[in-house]
Amino acid sequence: MLITERNMEDANQKAVELLDRYLQGVCTPEECAIVEAVYKQYAHQKPFKEDDLDFTRIGEDSFLKISAAIDAQQRKPIRLLLRIAAAASVLFFVSIGGYFIWHKNPVDSTMITAKNDIPPGHNQATLTLANGQRILLTKSLYSNLIQGTTAIKINNGVTYSTDLKGNAATTIYNTLSTAIGEQSPYPLILPDGSKVWLNAQSSITFPTAFNGKERIVKIAGEAMFEVFHNAKQPFKVQTQTQTIEDIGTVFNVNAYADEPVTKTTLIEGKVKVNNMLLEPGQQADGSHIKTVNTKRFTAWKSGDFYFEDDNIQTVMRQLSRWYNIEIKYEGNITKEGFNAQISRSKNISAILHILENTKGVHFKVEGRRITVIE
Repeated sequence: MLITERNMEDANQKAVELLDRYLQGVCTPEECAIVEAVYKQYAHQKPFKEDDLDFTRIGEDSFLKISAAIDAQQRKPIRLLLRIAAAASVLFFVSIGGYFIWHKNPVDSTMITAKNDIPPGHNQATLTLANGQRILLTKSLYSNLIQGTTAIKINNGVTYSTDLKGNAATTIYNTLSTAIGEQSPYPLILPDGSKVWLNAQSSITFPTAFNGKERIVKIAGEAMFEVFHNAKQPFKVQTQTQTIEDIGTVFNVNAYADEPVTKTTLIEGKVKVNNMLLEPGQQADGSHIKTVNTKRFTAWKSGDFYFEDDNIQTVMRQLSRWYNIEIKYEGNITKEGFNAQISRSKNISAILHILENTKGVHFKVEGRRITVIE
């Protein structure tokens, strides 16, 4: 059979749709058999990445067999489906890329059934003005405000400008914050043009105008900065344990109170963290500098979880902030690392099912309490 671009798209789409149904727990037994047979045969190999795709190296028959198996699964005996799935396994895993977590010793999984599934967080934040007024920010909100000598425009961003006439007698501070299960729907654009995005359970307190010798903001939680550089008026971010000084840069700061250390990750340009100079691709915890995969620390802004040899406690802390869940542990919990890129748009049951499918870890779901068990 001649493989055309349309054939490849159809086969790939069917594979992705099958996996989505599997993760949602709505597959037929035959469809489950396809996914699980593929996984068990190839999960011990390296994790494929989406940029590894090279369909020219996949045989014509192998490429379309999974599509045929899906079409025929209601008419074929399960033994045949298992053979087809095994033959198509390379295609299947290359096609779905980052949906699964891979490990050298895959384990059989237990389907997680949550009577009341927990949906993911959403794009929302709260702007608190100097007078205590609170404004709920959503993508559909459009507004223009005046605060002293500062104009605030809300339109796919929260933009501060100080074009109004007059001099502020005192410095006025505002705070942008997100609750658990929220992520800022658009950037905060400070008076100097610098942009800030907030992850869940985070906040930034900032002056409505930068009138002093320095531009200083304070954050808690996690934020991504794209700073407008001005050597004559340095930009500084303060956390409980770090002072980060911009030298023309894009960087991420993770300063959650429940994390072991505060981490500043440099994406572009240069920053000083407690007077230590970072280069792109480096991270500082306030005392040490190391080279890291920056995608691991910026994926949240694009709507993904990105785990790279992270232990289950680190994984669950991220999930707890996004899904507003309580985490408990029972028994001897695995110390193995998890590796995956997973969309933050999935319900919690889908995320937990992925984790269960690939590690010596299981979960008990009771309302918003999730117990991690051996």
